[in-house]
Amino acid sequence: MTGRWRDLALAGAGLVVLLLVPLFGAPPAIRDFIMFGMAYGLLAMSLNLLIGYSGLVSFGHAMFFASGAYAFGLAMQSGKFSIPAAFALAIVFTAVLALIVGAICVRLNEIYFAFLTLAFQMLFYNIILGWVSFTGGDQGLMGGIPRPKFLGIDLADRTQLYVFCSVAFIVCIAILRQLVTSPFGYTLRLIRDNQERAAFLGVNVPLVKLTCFVISACVAAVGGILLTLFVSGAYPNFGFWTTSGEAIFMILLGGSNVFLGPLVGTVILRLLNDITVTYTSHTELVLGIVILVLVLGLRKGPLDLIAERLENRRQAAAQAVRDAADAGATESRATETGKGGS
Repeated sequence: MTGRWRDLALAGAGLVVLLLVPLFGAPPAIRDFIMFGMAYGLLAMSLNLLIGYSGLVSFGHAMFFASGAYAFGLAMQSGKFSIPAAFALAIVFTAVLALIVGAICVRLNEIYFAFLTLAFQMLFYNIILGWVSFTGGDQGLMGGIPRPKFLGIDLADRTQLYVFCSVAFIVCIAILRQLVTSPFGYTLRLIRDNQERAAFLGVNVPLVKLTCFVISACVAAVGGILLTLFVSGAYPNFGFWTTSGEAIFMILLGGSNVFLGPLVGTVILRLLNDITVTYTSHTELVLGIVILVLVLGLRKGPLDLIAERLENRRQAAAQAVRDAADAGATESRATETGKGGS
């Protein structure tokens, strides 16, 4: 089985596992946790397409998370769109927004890129707060998000909503996986490791970065749409800088060099948040200490550390096989030499 078909098979298996959760009678709290994790997991995974694969650290990625949420919510509240049409409209709107922002930002590197994306995010956030008649200001989109039936699917039913979110989530993860294992994905790694060499080899670096920027924004928008459906609203904090910070924490907690690392980091951060909220009022302090210990102690995400140790063991085993083969060859030559001398 080729790598592409193996990945698609694993995506199908992951979808089956998610769909089995309600069938086994999991309590609503578990399903809600999973749906919440899927929304923020897409935010973290999309951001890692920039950070882990392209070397572009964005402090403003939550802007696209919020743009998807607000575009979808406003389209549904207008009463003029079906859910699939509003879904597509939100992604197109986010793609255009990312194209405009990215065209300005991707020509900058490192800290300049990071802070310019943060500046655009704060501009977008202030537009949400200031345009009260359209966005609801700091109250967000009030009154709920209509969920009319389409193709026999009723998202007002929590089980059907869970299934819909699971399918959308797995499709996005599968697309990201195919992307990072494609020639385009390896081009991103080349740009991350040595941008000058990539340009020397004929790669249109700004265009590749911009394409990656737009794709990652669209995946983040899907996460925002799922969250909007889950909470039946869209709120300014979706696009605040702390949401981008949470996504970066998720990547740090899980690992940026393993494909599913950010998703694992999302689960870890959400569990830590839920546990600390339950047992203490000092949530930020506890989370800060845990993140500090992990970052300073491991100096990389847990999955990165596991993957590195597995790779070291694989290389050590391969080296042992080569050494044994070399020793056998040397012994064989010595034996033949001895026979020839006699």
